[in-house]
Amino acid sequence: MGNALIAEEAMPEMQFRNLTLGYERHPAVHHLDGAVKNGALIAIVGPNGAGKSTLFKGIVGMLKPLAGSIEHDGIDVRDIAYLPQIPDIDRSFPISVYDMVAMGLWRARGLFGGIGGNDYHAIEAAIAGVGLTGFEGRTIGTLSGGQMQRMLFARLLVQDARVIVLDEPFAAIDAKTSTDLVELVRRWHGEGRTVLAALHDIDLVKAVFPETLLLAREPVAWGPTHEVLTSDNLSKARRMCEAFDESAVACAVAAE
Repeated sequence: MGNALIAEEAMPEMQFRNLTLGYERHPAVHHLDGAVKNGALIAIVGPNGAGKSTLFKGIVGMLKPLAGSIEHDGIDVRDIAYLPQIPDIDRSFPISVYDMVAMGLWRARGLFGGIGGNDYHAIEAAIAGVGLTGFEGRTIGTLSGGQMQRMLFARLLVQDARVIVLDEPFAAIDAKTSTDLVELVRRWHGEGRTVLAALHDIDLVKAVFPETLLLAREPVAWGPTHEVLTSDNLSKARRMCEAFDESAVACAVAAE
């Protein structure tokens, strides 16, 4: 793995400017303003349908803004490692654990780039680092939910990215796996990497994440976790999601 990354706390990694994201002109996230600073550890919290996954797809470039913008501070998609939710992974695909982890190198090596000696060491170290030594030849369809998530975290380790985006990384896995993977998140934060994670476990957010964005299609609150996750704010987020009009169109951009 690379050396620890030194974060310059005052500088933003990403800036959201009146950001609206959605599908076929129907907004799923709108009017989002704010900055993600270098080395931040941020939880994205909100009810089901709040737009958390949509926001992440915008951050990693899978979804273009309907309005507003996401500005990056000298980073491109190669600097962002993205972990989608487990249900988004096709587990019937006949690929081994080793080869799946090695896919973390494709942004650096190219789709047909060769793997060298250091790469083999990085892949093996990542697999060992998540407790899957001995599983290298297993196909991904034979893994349990927890083993699958460990493998995907190993792929993130190999990517050695500056920004890490995790969509529900601890959902539907056993407690031991969750504890081990939380420690990896703490390690990334300690190395100065920027980590954003969509989460439902409020107790976990309060214990691990110093900063939280509470989202309900629109931002409800963003700041220190203890100030954001109040009962009033959480109730407001639920009401906003329940009242949201799924057929609404993207808001018009106000004239400057």
